[in-house]
Amino acid sequence: MTDRVTKTVIIGGVAGGATAAARLRRLDERADIVVLEKGGYVSYANCGLPYHLGGVIEKRDSLLLQTPAGFAERYKVEVRLMNEVTAIDPARQTVTVCNLETGERYEEAYDNLILSPGARPVLPEMEPGAESRVFTLHTIADMDAISSFISAHNPKTVAVLGGGFIGVEAAENLAHRGLQVTLIQRSGQIIPPLDLEMALWAHTELRKNGVELLLDSPVASICAPALPGSGLDIKLATGGSVQADFLIAAIGVRPDNRLATEAGLAIGKRGGIVTDEHMRSSDPHIYAVGDAVEVYEFVSGTKSLIALAGPANKQARIAADNICGIASSYKGTQGSVIIKVFGLTVAVTGINEKTAKGLGLDYDKVYFFGGSHAGYYPNSQDMVIKMLFEKGTGRILGAQILGPDGADKRCDVVATAIRANMTATGLAELELCYAPPYSSAKDPVNVAGYMIQNLLTEKLSQYHWHEVDTLPRDGSATLLDVRTPTEFAAGHIEGFSSIPVDELRARLTEIDPGKPVYLVCHSGLRSYIASRILIQNGLQVSHLCGGWRFYRTLLQG
Repeated sequence: MTDRVTKTVIIGGVAGGATAAARLRRLDERADIVVLEKGGYVSYANCGLPYHLGGVIEKRDSLLLQTPAGFAERYKVEVRLMNEVTAIDPARQTVTVCNLETGERYEEAYDNLILSPGARPVLPEMEPGAESRVFTLHTIADMDAISSFISAHNPKTVAVLGGGFIGVEAAENLAHRGLQVTLIQRSGQIIPPLDLEMALWAHTELRKNGVELLLDSPVASICAPALPGSGLDIKLATGGSVQADFLIAAIGVRPDNRLATEAGLAIGKRGGIVTDEHMRSSDPHIYAVGDAVEVYEFVSGTKSLIALAGPANKQARIAADNICGIASSYKGTQGSVIIKVFGLTVAVTGINEKTAKGLGLDYDKVYFFGGSHAGYYPNSQDMVIKMLFEKGTGRILGAQILGPDGADKRCDVVATAIRANMTATGLAELELCYAPPYSSAKDPVNVAGYMIQNLLTEKLSQYHWHEVDTLPRDGSATLLDVRTPTEFAAGHIEGFSSIPVDELRARLTEIDPGKPVYLVCHSGLRSYIASRILIQNGLQVSHLCGGWRFYRTLLQG
């Protein structure tokens, strides 16, 4: 540490800017630190905004994490709210600031500058006059505006445009508040990090709880109220329209890169500010963190934009470290996300199958159902799990885990495994906490490892739900359902015959050894057992991963 007092100016608060300021002070008691925030709050829990709207978080002040006075008292950091930076001069190492309350304009010099401007919500096109009933949910001010509208107008209906995290959380919480909610999604699924077949569980949960879900429904226009006090007319490109008292637009965000662009900093192809591993921009005195920054996706190594609070906090800490002379590096973002959809938890980490296909990776996947804890202990509930892995190495690429209970725990374990570049063998070997109220002796994470190991060592072969219709039904293969006769009679895949797994050894002569065998059971366990019996009797066998239960759910979805 040199004797000269250095000055760091931080543009923007919330997750990135506030974290950077606090970390800088902890590392350098003498540094001059100034936070310039154009809004009225320096640090708040923006992920909690939908839950206050729904009344789950009752006290608004619970969302306010720190105030300018609090920063000054605890961290000796000067926070100036309602002060918007309008320009950066890298050559002179100054920023131009406008005090939004007084109109005063002034310059602020810096030794180091941290950009934490975040991202801007995208607004849909709308007719003039409609904007008074169209809201975003990105800041405290947005939340307050929605709350004020509800209090003033007592609306009964709301349309939510966009099925990402903010849209789904807004839909759930407004339904919880008693409004009739219509969720309009341009594509064929909600929650984009999920693959379609996994998103179907979330679709079902929304509809079960009274949310009208319109998929593959691009909006053509948002028309202003025809009469004073009337609602919006939202016309769909597919025909028809939705009537709603107001609309929440949650169709995505874009990096707020204006200042960086005008200052001549390098910008990536998708609009994010380019930084090195130390969070330093193309200017050696300017760092950038948070939603405005281009990141490396950890699993694939490709450049991406991933707007999450956790990575923003980590990047801010790393920027502060490097400003203070501590060599610290950001290793990439793997997109670990979780969302509550009424009674369903949806957790994702790593890449999904859409991404794996787009990158041309040599991958495979397993589907299965795992209990939240031991089945014999009361209230065990099933999770549906999809896990992607690299064929050659068994390296875990991603996981999607959905269920009423236990999904968060398992996804966090897999996220840790991915960060450690673990393979299926590593998952199988993990020693995880076990007692009947919490897990099983073979935790679902271990089971995923066992399943992938069996595939990699060719102890098992599988086919998937999307391949069922392509199975040969001309007599050249044996299609066999190994559930009980009662289960078979209640519903089965066309073309399959029935031999229960417990009768299989006694009825081997009924199976032509010269034909490949395709097996199915309820969830994949009995067909795995049947596969091992038949393989060791010289037959060529493949079983349906996820079983009839998974396949039937997709048919119904």
